Amino acid sequence: MRPHIVTSAVFSLTRLTTTSATTRATTALKTSKTITATCPHRLFTSSASQCHFLKPQAKTINRNTTSAPYSTMASALTADTVLELAKLRRTYYVLNKELTISKERIQEIVKESILQVPSSFNSQSNRILVLFGADHDKLWDIASEILKTIVPADAWQHTADRMNMFKGAAGTILFFEDQNVVNSMQEKYALYADKFPIWALQSDAMIQYVLWTALTAEGLGANLQHYNPLIDTKVASEWGIPENWKLNAQLVFGGRTGDAGPKDQMPIEERFKVSGA
Repeated sequence: MRPHIVTSAVFSLTRLTTTSATTRATTALKTSKTITATCPHRLFTSSASQCHFLKPQAKTINRNTTSAPYSTMASALTADTVLELAKLRRTYYVLNKELTISKERIQEIVKESILQVPSSFNSQSNRILVLFGADHDKLWDIASEILKTIVPADAWQHTADRMNMFKGAAGTILFFEDQNVVNSMQEKYALYADKFPIWALQSDAMIQYVLWTALTAEGLGANLQHYNPLIDTKVASEWGIPENWKLNAQLVFGGRTGDAGPKDQMPIEERFKVSGA
């Protein structure tokens, strides 16, 4: 895995004259810069109110020197920022079709996630299909039709209710791994041939988590499903998916209709060890 260094421009304010009109302009400008600096790239958020946990930090900028590529980002973002987003990410099952952001914005988030999530040897095996509207509904109709042929009649209502629940959401992100990429890496690095399928899955899991967290930061709810391989053939036929794309998971997203349920935690002492500290 190779880390990606996020870069950010360093903002500077020009000294303005002291008339009342320019004073107001200066105040507005400083407010705008503070929001941007403390919520760089909006951190997948669409408004300043969603950046409440990012507190502005005082910075001294030497304009006579060249700043490090990530200096502004490093001063604005901390581990607490990332952990706060991790805490906000929860499973929301009952969703509606109301989106808090545009479909274009969702596509931007997906594309940027594809570019930034790491993969073994930079193999870039992740592939994604995003479904909105009628196409999203069709996916869950397909899943329902397939499941009805294998689920016992006396247990069908529960399954039907779940399918309708997923269909009631606004969209679905489908995650795939390109097996041609995996196979080529196995051939190129034969010593690690047995590891590349595992590493591809790990990269896929990372992009699932990044997108889940990003959509949560935008005010949406989501839940992760795995109806593959039952739906693989129909999905490939309906949306022209290449044979070498292997379906791995489906992230259902939409407007939240309530709060996430409680999340029980095992004692941290049973899950964490440290040595040499």
